[in-house]
Amino acid sequence: MLIIEPANPTDPGPRALLEQSHALMQELFTPEENFFLGFDALAAPEVHFVIAREGETLLATGAVVQMEGYCEVKSMYTAASARGRGVASAVLRALEDHARGLNAARMMLETGEALASAIRLYERHGFVRCALFGDYTPNDVSVYMEKTL
Repeated sequence: MLIIEPANPTDPGPRALLEQSHALMQELFTPEENFFLGFDALAAPEVHFVIAREGETLLATGAVVQMEGYCEVKSMYTAASARGRGVASAVLRALEDHARGLNAARMMLETGEALASAIRLYERHGFVRCALFGDYTPNDVSVYMEKTL
């Protein structure tokens, strides 16, 4: 059974998945094009960080950061062995439920053109491309998306 639950990103299991995610981002993008949050930032009070697991096996991570007027999706990552099984969709639905509970008007995110499967996931969940937002700097690889809640 798939369980989505809050977790501490600095604990060994979540940290290991996040390290895999960071390694992938560093392989695909230059340092100036990487906007992932570090472990301490993911443990901040305004961040809701979750994991997906089956039994003790961690399958995915995800987070929303509460911002003024919206929640930003961060740290979505699914282990290679769990891809294509609906795990990322379950995590995204849980994050959306949390954002609704915070009375956020919308969810926003930044991803990369090279992450086509991530873009398809977000589009299936009602996200559409939008203009640059927040503190992001213009570049040629980022895709910005939003969803009205």
